[in-house]
Amino acid sequence: MKKLEYKKNEKNGVELIKNAIQALHQENLIRAKEDFTEALSYFKDKKSVPYMSVCLSFLGLTDYIIDKNNYRNALALVHDGTYMADYSNSLSAKLVNEFVSGSIYYAEKNDKVALLHYENAKKYAAETDEFELMPYVDMRIKDIKKCDDYSVPTQNDPLVSLVKIGRSITALTDINVLLKVIAEETRNAMQADRCTVFIYDKEKNELWSKVALGMDSQEIRFPADKGLAGYVVKTGETLNIADAYNDKRFNKDVDSKTGYHTKTILCMPIKNNNQEIIGAFQVLNKINGTFTKNDEDLLVAIGGSASIALENAQLFDQQKQLYREQKELFESFINTLASSIDARDKITAGHSNRVKLYAMLLVDQLKLDEKTKELIEKAAILHDIGKIGIRDSVLQKEGKLTPEEYSHIQEHVKITHNILGNISMSSDFRIITEIACSHHEKYDGSGYYRHLKGENIPYGGRILAVADVFDAITSRRHYRDKMPIRNAIDILIKDSGTHFDKNLVDAFLKISVDKIVKVFLTENHNSFKPEDRKILSKYCLSDIYNFTVNENVNSEQKGIVDLFNYYYSNNIER
Repeated sequence: MKKLEYKKNEKNGVELIKNAIQALHQENLIRAKEDFTEALSYFKDKKSVPYMSVCLSFLGLTDYIIDKNNYRNALALVHDGTYMADYSNSLSAKLVNEFVSGSIYYAEKNDKVALLHYENAKKYAAETDEFELMPYVDMRIKDIKKCDDYSVPTQNDPLVSLVKIGRSITALTDINVLLKVIAEETRNAMQADRCTVFIYDKEKNELWSKVALGMDSQEIRFPADKGLAGYVVKTGETLNIADAYNDKRFNKDVDSKTGYHTKTILCMPIKNNNQEIIGAFQVLNKINGTFTKNDEDLLVAIGGSASIALENAQLFDQQKQLYREQKELFESFINTLASSIDARDKITAGHSNRVKLYAMLLVDQLKLDEKTKELIEKAAILHDIGKIGIRDSVLQKEGKLTPEEYSHIQEHVKITHNILGNISMSSDFRIITEIACSHHEKYDGSGYYRHLKGENIPYGGRILAVADVFDAITSRRHYRDKMPIRNAIDILIKDSGTHFDKNLVDAFLKISVDKIVKVFLTENHNSFKPEDRKILSKYCLSDIYNFTVNENVNSEQKGIVDLFNYYYSNNIER
């Protein structure tokens, strides 16, 4: 497995933003938010303030379009974008920020403020228009001057709402986001003030929703035999109430608590393809007049699309829950395997856990992606599982091994491969197996057991090699004490390019010392004083090494080495 396979695939950040803008124009809001978020992460790594501003501004607009109740949170993101645009003095960032601000104020029907932002955007666009926003700016200015109505989403055509809900069937898997989209589009199509989509939980006999447009987004949950929605779910009837306060089934207490005044109600069951009731729509206050038979027919049509989307989302949630349970079972399984080695080999108890921690520090230093990190973490926990096949007389020997005993203990790597290979269930587990059984390979090909060389050694295996050796020489054994930290680091440096991948050693030595000390402390369970952690966080292992080999260190540098050695030597009784 080569290094390239473990590196995060870096997309072109600007193209990612453009793709997100295109998704925003197509009203594929979830895709837009994902791309803007990924672009923001990309430019954070690059420390590019102008493009971070662009991403924050567009994320604010996207959040607002998804749910206009997020007005304050959306503006907070946009204001962060404003600050960064001003700080970087980027015309492109300022253009985006003004355009986004204008769009939100326009949607809020604050035309005068919106026009000011659009005029500013037009001024910046005359000099640079990296994201081709000028046509939209001109269109908005003309709309304002013609007093055209504008809202987000831009159209209330029932057919448009049906299309959007249809798109959501394939685009959305998060049921909470899906509920919001369906409720928003239903409200638009019905020309109503509010809409809530309830899901029927058969097991608990409850109705629940995280969508109550015009209210906070907290979860609503109540018994399925309560309220108008409960009545509809239990009877399968459609309720079209022209005057809520003159209908005995209406609960006035809800209005009393919220301060809202309900006038008209259209409540209808949502049915799946088997005609089973899976939820209910509750649409409140038709903007003009009362709900009509046409509105009922339209809600039936929306319900047909919505039911498919909701069932798909629920199935996806169930699959995620099953995956979480399987993952927990898998992690419990590998932790149990690792514990079995600690139980047999008291001398090196805790070694696998510390190797995992050092490997994770190195992975973070290298900024590898989360999937790669997870695979290397699992391999680190399991890297010595083959020792289960090593004789106790060798494994627990307190002293130097004979050549025959050393040859025998080397077999643990091949045994690791055989054990993990027999339980491989997926491509991921095969990668874990390859990483785990390659931690004793050496970069020059002189390692064991397959004598792999250079980049033919899995990248994760090369990471484990550094972590494994560093823990071995910095841990106390019954037959020897810890190696002085200068000597330990000297071994890593001296063996770079022969035993170890030099790039990985260089990265390891750049890890801040406070993180290394936290791993030391897992062995003795002692505490790390906050003031000491703060001091050591300013230095890396390379600094400690340089302070120890340099004869002309000052008192402050000597003090740093002493503080480090205080924790390294477990000299807690200072």
